[in-house]
Amino acid sequence: MDIPRLTENIVRETEKIIVGKTQQLRLIFMSILAEGHILLDDLPGVGKTTLIKTLAIVLGCDSRRIQFVPDLLPSDIVGMNIFDRKKGDFVRMDGPVKTNLLLADEINRAIPRTQSALLEAMEERQVTIDGETEALPAPFIVLATQNPVESESTFPLPAAQMDRFLIRLSLGYPSLAEEKAMLDSLGDEIPFGSVRTVTSASELSQIQKELYAVRVSDPVKEYLVALVQSTRNHPLLRLGASPRASRSLFKASKAWAAIMGRDFVTPDDIKAVAGPVLLHRLILTGEARVTGRSPSSILDELLSSLPVPPEAEAMLHAN
Repeated sequence: MDIPRLTENIVRETEKIIVGKTQQLRLIFMSILAEGHILLDDLPGVGKTTLIKTLAIVLGCDSRRIQFVPDLLPSDIVGMNIFDRKKGDFVRMDGPVKTNLLLADEINRAIPRTQSALLEAMEERQVTIDGETEALPAPFIVLATQNPVESESTFPLPAAQMDRFLIRLSLGYPSLAEEKAMLDSLGDEIPFGSVRTVTSASELSQIQKELYAVRVSDPVKEYLVALVQSTRNHPLLRLGASPRASRSLFKASKAWAAIMGRDFVTPDDIKAVAGPVLLHRLILTGEARVTGRSPSSILDELLSSLPVPPEAEAMLHAN
């Protein structure tokens, strides 16, 4: 499979609707290839829901949407067993989680108990109802959205759930030229019918398996682990990246290398995805907040100070 060409085809089709977000689209596809969930942390009206609907068409995947609200129940997500009087027995009513792409819209509006109903699905790709476990379709990716500035009637995601998102992204406002181009193409209605399907759920699952063959040398693994561990030792970080973050960065780097057309990972691949993978897992100390530091500035500091293994550079030039 020509993954770089497929990536560009996906980006090209998605940009018929979502204008000027090429890098974010590549990172989202990287996360899907790495079997990782995505948190879109952004202001209202920038196209989060439209993006996800467009992606479902382009990727040829089944998709479902859950609007998270305070009275949403776990059974509204995973499903339930109900008694059928005609059959005289309980029957399974599948929840919207049984899909390929699950849009968890405004996920921070649900109570923590309901948010936690997604944890098993996100981590193990399965749901358990009344003691019976059932696997979810492959691929299964949660694309969650939340508004970072509105706090009324919201429940911040706990660190354990944030850690299960492979990446966190922000689309941001478009530039003047991009916003005019959006009005030119989408001013009256969103032309979802113009978007072409370029792959399928089964093909995506096969590509995900092919990523196992992407090589990561020992020096590059050591560089990756050193970066993650440096977040745990920084004096301005109360909470650094977890071992799960190491695995996430490992998988994301392999997917990014494949998108770049290589079958091996370099330190530059790690640097390219480090921000989206690690920043939402880092929690500042009180001192850092007072002095105006941000997780992004600290990660930039760590990346600039961490030496690249000479063996890793030699491997890149040799290939």
